[in-house]
Amino acid sequence: MRIDGVGTVSAPLQVVVLMTLLSFVPAALVMMTSFTRIAIVFHFLRQALGTQEAPSNQVLLGLALFLTMFVMSPVGIRIYNESIQPLRAGQLSQTEALDRALVPLRGYMLKHTRERDLALFLRLSEGARPATAADVPTTALIPAYMISELKTAFQIGFVLFIPFLVIDLAVSSVLLSMGMMQLPPVLVSMPLKLLLFVMVDGWFLIIGSLVKSVV
Repeated sequence: MRIDGVGTVSAPLQVVVLMTLLSFVPAALVMMTSFTRIAIVFHFLRQALGTQEAPSNQVLLGLALFLTMFVMSPVGIRIYNESIQPLRAGQLSQTEALDRALVPLRGYMLKHTRERDLALFLRLSEGARPATAADVPTTALIPAYMISELKTAFQIGFVLFIPFLVIDLAVSSVLLSMGMMQLPPVLVSMPLKLLLFVMVDGWFLIIGSLVKSVV
């Protein structure tokens, strides 16, 4: 293993570098992929259904992880073909491979970043206004992409809450009109919400819409 053609790196140092890079993988997964949007939407969905811990956090995070892998697979394939494979063949230095790997990832983030959010971080950095998308600094692009994803996820979560909120209000009004004050409305509304969710094939609709929104 060589670094920029300077010299050979010993095996123990390679292991240290590899372990250091692996420690950044969870952060990169959250910051630079669609994982954040998917995980937040699933959290709002469970809150809207009122099922407390069903599905469990492990199930929702696992589903979010595999959906992220599915969505990001075209970007991953490009990174492998244009960066990792030439690096392993000795055709690129590590710096060149990293620059090439960032190109498809930056393209994905730019596609899903709002101009307003990106302009905010460019203004806060007090740097020169970029002439092209390639000139946008990655340090400004990543946080802009993250707040764009957070806003989109909260918008989707709000839309998810509306039909279930209507059911909660309807059940509360019916119980109140019948004088059943002691019966918790949640106890009655939750089965109705689950029935509605199953009848409209909710997982199919939500996951289909999520994937289309992040592709």
